[in-house]
Amino acid sequence: MSYLKVDGHTHLMRDGNTNSIVNTNMSEYQEYVSRRNAKSEENQKVQNIEEELASMKDDIDEIKMLLRSLINGS
Repeated sequence: MSYLKVDGHTHLMRDGNTNSIVNTNMSEYQEYVSRRNAKSEENQKVQNIEEELASMKDDIDEIKMLLRSLINGS
């Protein structure tokens, strides 16, 4: 791979084959990975809470049905 320096940017290089810009600053990359992982964990927590809430809602509906059958004497 051949990289060319981008004028005015110390951590940016241009890939000679694809003409794409590559950031060579590893600390910025690590920060990005950390933010991405934190966001992924947060999304997983939200998904787990939504699943638990749906389960609790189903349980409440079942309890309501059982109470109605007790009241009606069935």
